Amino acid sequence: MPHWLDTGIEYLKGVGPQRAEALKKELGIHTVGDLLSHYPFRHEDRSQVYRINSLQGDDVWVQLQGSIRPIGMTGQGNGRRYVAMLNDGSGEIELVWFKGIVYVDRMLKPGTTYRVYGKINNFKGKLSIAHPELDALIPNAPIKPLSLVPVYPLTEGMRRKKLENKFLVTAAQNAVNSSLFDIPENLPQAILNKYKFIGRKDAIKELHFPQNLGRLEEAKRRLKFEELFYLQLRHLMLKGFRNRTYKGLIFDKVGTYFHDFYDNHLPFNLTGAQKRVLKEIRNDFKTGLQCNRLIQGDVGSGKTMVAFLSMLMAIDNGYQACMMAPTEILATQHHEGLKEWAETIGLRMELLTGSTPKKKRELLLKALAEGDIHILVGTHALIEQDVQYKQLGLVVIDEQHRFGVAQRAKLWEKGQVLPHILVMTATPIPRTLAMTVYGDLDVSVIDEMPAGRKPIVTVHRQESMRPAIMEFLRNEIAKGRQIYYVFPLIEDSEKLDLNSLMGGYDMVTSYIPTPQYKYSIVHGKLKAAEKDAAMNLFKNHQTDILIATTVIEVGVNVPNASVMVIENAERFGLAQLHQLRGRVGRGNEQSYCVLITKPGLSENGYKRISTMVNTNDGFEIAKVDLELRGPGELDGTKQSGVLELKLADIRHDESTLIASRVEAQQWLEGDELLIKPESAPIKAELAKIPNRTVWSKIS
Repeated sequence: MPHWLDTGIEYLKGVGPQRAEALKKELGIHTVGDLLSHYPFRHEDRSQVYRINSLQGDDVWVQLQGSIRPIGMTGQGNGRRYVAMLNDGSGEIELVWFKGIVYVDRMLKPGTTYRVYGKINNFKGKLSIAHPELDALIPNAPIKPLSLVPVYPLTEGMRRKKLENKFLVTAAQNAVNSSLFDIPENLPQAILNKYKFIGRKDAIKELHFPQNLGRLEEAKRRLKFEELFYLQLRHLMLKGFRNRTYKGLIFDKVGTYFHDFYDNHLPFNLTGAQKRVLKEIRNDFKTGLQCNRLIQGDVGSGKTMVAFLSMLMAIDNGYQACMMAPTEILATQHHEGLKEWAETIGLRMELLTGSTPKKKRELLLKALAEGDIHILVGTHALIEQDVQYKQLGLVVIDEQHRFGVAQRAKLWEKGQVLPHILVMTATPIPRTLAMTVYGDLDVSVIDEMPAGRKPIVTVHRQESMRPAIMEFLRNEIAKGRQIYYVFPLIEDSEKLDLNSLMGGYDMVTSYIPTPQYKYSIVHGKLKAAEKDAAMNLFKNHQTDILIATTVIEVGVNVPNASVMVIENAERFGLAQLHQLRGRVGRGNEQSYCVLITKPGLSENGYKRISTMVNTNDGFEIAKVDLELRGPGELDGTKQSGVLELKLADIRHDESTLIASRVEAQQWLEGDELLIKPESAPIKAELAKIPNRTVWSKIS
């Protein structure tokens, strides 16, 4: 028999078929359980009624009670509004409506006592509340108790159907007050006792309708732990399943190729961080388990060298390696950079992309299948059906977030035994978050930059300083350097006051004119071949300035490019600004990043810009970014909602995250297959959780 929580939402008192359809369509609420899982994002303090003569300041939410005296319509045009006065015996305050005026006029009953809730505005010493929430108090009827009232996420579609917060409050009240109200416990008693958690049933009820702020915090503490515990548990179980089910190749020696390159051809000394990560990878290779490791490092930290040395370990043990990049131009860049290293020690490296001619492709595939190619670099072409390796031992995936999970999964089948997997990303994520998002991968961090690299000088300039900026750019070009110039939009937008790429091109060329100066243009509406052609012109120094949108965020290495200019920089996220800045600073010369903004930055806008000016550390920037916008969706399929967390916040709940990970690890150590009676709540809960991205099956 289905549990009460699985009851269709239309059968809940006060909902019915019509409202149920709106809940299903707008909020994905199909059952009573879905409704109770639709958590409030804040609570309004209705625990006390304030006196009007005690009110101070503005932007404060208050609850008042008194009689209303309608004044009527006032103003004209856009300033037309309906006004009434609320009097509680201690004073009066103005109530204002700009919408629904006819309805308000009809609804208000002079002389009736109302409970009023809203935000105070103070304009030139005069207090008012715009669009207050009103509850008429019926004489001799019991008055609703004062409380903390939940405020739920709503959609515009709900509002259009007049299904406001009050409707959801009533529906949730009917659910928790039902005689059938029951929430099964999903944490073992041992964990409940250890952390002194309240039961799940009480936690859900208190989260919606808390008795007081203390009980609300108790409910949140327990439910946050629950969310994070199951997130960690799923990751660990996936990793455990992989280790039990799939054996990995054993690379037990570091041989001739590795030593020859390391001792005789290494172009620069490795950093301590690179050596540490290589050691972690080598230890993985010796275990007999498949290595699945995320290598994260800032732009220019030397991830590619770590990947190449790892490939040499595979080759020393008799296996082939491949490296997959998200774009043809990036794959070509990797091939050009690595080929020189490979050939110095007698290895054959080839490039396979969608542009590889048919005849060359046939010869290449034959050599690959026979084992004559040691390292294959390419794009999605590496995972096509006819690409067969003699013995694939290691897969390196660059810029993992640019690949879909389905694409990566095809590489899973390319080896007789599962190849080892290294996943590289230049998008720094604080380690705690990385271990949460990619929990079924092991995480290595290259958190040290090579010695001698000149930090990029980042400056903030307002639009009024553009003539001086352009003079600086002309001087850099005169020195033989090249310029990236990035705009946020392709075409002019009436909605957004941004400098578009097309309009920007005209503006830049008015200062740095053609044909004296040569330009490339790259944006998202170009075909892939057109983008590559424009980028190659710039890469080969056939153009001086690359006008672009953010499509160059992950792009080619142009050591000669010394300046990155970003227009309307306040409109970009921190991570994006940092990625764009990382396009320069790749040569021996001093490089610069110029952030151009309009005057009057918001507080967050100023914080982003000042962070960019004050630090080049990608991990520090990631921390600030996390503070400003939250974890978002970092999942590789969408590059943004990954964590599916309703309450827990990685920014502020790190201690809970660590505790939940420890408990998940210890629980699985004691009962890996969840067969003990005390694991029954966990097993039942996991059965209800849909499958999600498996990062360890990235291959």
